Amino acid sequence: MVAPVFVYKGEALANYGFGSQHPFGLDRHDVFQSVLGQSACAEKVTFASPRQASADELALFHTADYISFVSRMSAAGTGFLDAGDTPAYPGIFNSASFVVGTTLAAVDAVMSGEAGRAFVPIAGLHHAARDHAAGFCVFNDCGVAIEYLRRRHKLKRIAYVDIDAHHGDGVFYGFVSDPDLLFADIHEDGRYLYPGTGAAGETGTGAAIGTKLNIPLLPGAGDAEFDIAWQQVKQYVDAAAPEFIIMQCGADSLAGDPITHLRFSEESHAKAAADLCALADRHCGGRVVATGGGGYNRDNLSRAWTRVVEALVNAR
Repeated sequence: MVAPVFVYKGEALANYGFGSQHPFGLDRHDVFQSVLGQSACAEKVTFASPRQASADELALFHTADYISFVSRMSAAGTGFLDAGDTPAYPGIFNSASFVVGTTLAAVDAVMSGEAGRAFVPIAGLHHAARDHAAGFCVFNDCGVAIEYLRRRHKLKRIAYVDIDAHHGDGVFYGFVSDPDLLFADIHEDGRYLYPGTGAAGETGTGAAIGTKLNIPLLPGAGDAEFDIAWQQVKQYVDAAAPEFIIMQCGADSLAGDPITHLRFSEESHAKAAADLCALADRHCGGRVVATGGGGYNRDNLSRAWTRVVEALVNAR
């Protein structure tokens, strides 16, 4: 019997966001789940519940001082966790911990074989660094998941593939000198978009030089440009032969996002998810966890993430 695809759903996950006036609002989870529920694949997935990460799990990636800082700011409930993009509010520590814990639950489900693949919509918070928040991201669930796969599941070579419009700087710099973290990122050129990083020449440092792949695209790039870049990513992942694949499929790279300038369609997200499933089948027993990432046009994120889930289902 083929293991089901898990999609994570629940109020504890939906609670991560920053209010109706912020691009990362609290409605993103429910808007996506509504569209997914109307799709043909809705009956083919298993909906799973969020869980909260422990302080020890957060500390796999984040510093103790930073975890304490978020806890204090969460209790105070005012101010910002960074220079002004990521507000503090009462309970944000718990909300952010549920994002991390849910991604770890997805990892465990896939590693145990309970799930064949998994999707976590409110996740992929790739800007948070080991010691600070950034760009709407409090804790970096992907960074924690990479360390968790190594510590808990004894894996070594993990591929992180990111097609969000913004460069996944928190993951990149968190593992910049690690040759066994296989990093591939297609994003809008940092000369035109936050966080200003991810130049093609950034390939790692020290023993990791040449092990990271950054592909910046000019504003206005669409599916045709994505296809060319994606061929490089496929070749890179295939050659790397990872033991697990984490996908960050931010929908802010679609045409019409209010804060970015790429013009992909949801076809690019479907293609990327399907190809990564095929590569996972070839190299690592099909093990893929996909995370939603960014996306601030609600129609875009609903369509793109639903196509990702369809790809995870249909690839089995």
